[in-house]
Amino acid sequence: MLEIPSFAQQVFQDSAAIPVDERPLIGLTPRFMKERGFSDGESIAEVQMDAILAAGGIPVMMPLTDDDALIDRYVEMCDGFNLPGGQDVDPRNWGEEPRDLERLNPRRDALEFKLVKKVYEADKPLFAICRGLQLLNVVFGGTLTQELRKLPAPREGHAYWSHIVDLTIPAHMVEVDEDSLLCRALGGEKSIQANSFHDEALCKVASELHVVAHSTDGIIEGAEIPHKRWMIGVQWHPEYGWKFSKADCMLWKSFIDAARKYRASRLRGISCAK
Repeated sequence: MLEIPSFAQQVFQDSAAIPVDERPLIGLTPRFMKERGFSDGESIAEVQMDAILAAGGIPVMMPLTDDDALIDRYVEMCDGFNLPGGQDVDPRNWGEEPRDLERLNPRRDALEFKLVKKVYEADKPLFAICRGLQLLNVVFGGTLTQELRKLPAPREGHAYWSHIVDLTIPAHMVEVDEDSLLCRALGGEKSIQANSFHDEALCKVASELHVVAHSTDGIIEGAEIPHKRWMIGVQWHPEYGWKFSKADCMLWKSFIDAARKYRASRLRGISCAK
């Protein structure tokens, strides 16, 4: 049974009334877990599924595949895509050696590198979270720092926040550019309390991305691709945050609304073509 906090019910009150056949299909890439004595597992966190359901979408888990034809079919079928957090993006993609091979997931990299490019070309809504933001940057030619402590000194007068904290509570402030899509998606909030769980971050930013949010210690917390329909990446975890943050609820609603609008326009096009 989906449990929605009372403050979130107010944000999502219109979503509950959306007929099922009008709800957008949201493709999600899965986590990969090695199992001993059983088949390895591919899964999506329950909080991720619940966030999409609460906001009015229908989550669809993709398999870990690099088959172009199969990925094309998912891109055609789904109205939006959500890249969750997870293992590190392989640093060999920007010319560095990995600090620990166990932290990598080559199968997920293979899927998501292709998927991001195809979703970009199709101009469908894309919501990238934590690793998702990092991968988005690398796909378009950016780099990451593999350890936050190796970044230059933080903003004057600040020490680095702890960026590995219990995801069910706020960890630090995030400042958001007022004229950004992300700010509008957050309900106009220019400063929010966000959770955090990462020890990598954007370093060299890809030219395709526009950075629109930082934590108060200077770490990049949000970026978007301005000329696309709705392509936003955040470093924090709104799939947990929607349980305690109205701003995160607004962010999910904005994403699902964008996917729903895309679905409606696509169906109108099909109807007119008949």
